[in-house]
Amino acid sequence: MNVTTIGIDLAKNVFQVHGVDERGQAVLRKQLKRSQVLQFFVNLPACLIGMEACGGAHYWARELTKLGHTVKLMAPQHVKPYVKRNKNDARDAEGICEAVSRPTMRFVPIKNAQQQALLGLHRARQGFVKARTAQANQIRGLLSEFGVVIPKGIHCIAQKLPQIVQDADNGLPAVTRELFSGLLEHFRQLDRQVEQLQAQIQVWHRDDPQSRRLQAVPGIGPLTASALVASIGDARMFKSGRQLAAWVGLVPRQDSTGGKERLLGISKGGDVYLRTLLIHGARAVLRHLDRHPDQAQGWLGRLAARRNPNIAAVALANKNARIVWALLAHGREYQSHYSQAVARA
Repeated sequence: MNVTTIGIDLAKNVFQVHGVDERGQAVLRKQLKRSQVLQFFVNLPACLIGMEACGGAHYWARELTKLGHTVKLMAPQHVKPYVKRNKNDARDAEGICEAVSRPTMRFVPIKNAQQQALLGLHRARQGFVKARTAQANQIRGLLSEFGVVIPKGIHCIAQKLPQIVQDADNGLPAVTRELFSGLLEHFRQLDRQVEQLQAQIQVWHRDDPQSRRLQAVPGIGPLTASALVASIGDARMFKSGRQLAAWVGLVPRQDSTGGKERLLGISKGGDVYLRTLLIHGARAVLRHLDRHPDQAQGWLGRLAARRNPNIAAVALANKNARIVWALLAHGREYQSHYSQAVARA
């Protein structure tokens, strides 16, 4: 078989493969079990392989690249237009094979094992933070049924709840006191897990020069810097800072037609976690703007004075995303007073 391009529909146990030759004629349609995949591709000459960027895709991309193949990952929403009707695994593999050969297709950078390990720490920490918040809300809701209210703030749970459980005059039944003691222990356990994962991320951040370089940008801390470095990988995959900002979903969504340009709110495409970190960091900068006269008198201060705080936060997050691209793509150090005029000089 003179196969030049292959599309693989990934799955848990059974993979569907579709291959074409240099003329675009289908010469390969085959189902492979998980244990047969690497053995099958070892015996094939080097070719272009396309896959959707889904669960396990980066692992298979790394393994197939070791065998000499050129592997490209694509976002599933970009592959869908090439899938014919009456969807099944064979049609999906055929659509992937067609999509990977398109000259205008956008591809997802392949992550290495270290990047995925760090992002795993971030995802686990994010899950524990959500569970901790849910546990805190449950404790507050149950306490309110007995007329007890805890002040705002996640740390008030651990500070106030032991006093409430030990207070004999608040009318809580003995069974309820025992319940809250168990919920408090579960809350503390989740809090410890969050702190442990955050400490591991901090260690990685201190050992990585690129992550430390990004931390110098106002609104970017160790969590945001490490997540950006692990998610972006090679920043030169993006042609400009605007492409990176669009990849994170911080640019306006368009609904233009008939020559009339209509810009809406931000697209909110891409990684929600990265966008959330960038916007929260921008909100922190705006909250303490009065402590930094140079920022208060600059474009950010003028923008915050005339526009909604949320709009100002998104604008700063967009700018920070572009700065991140410049620092990573060109290996520069952050300069607070850097300008385009200085760069041209």
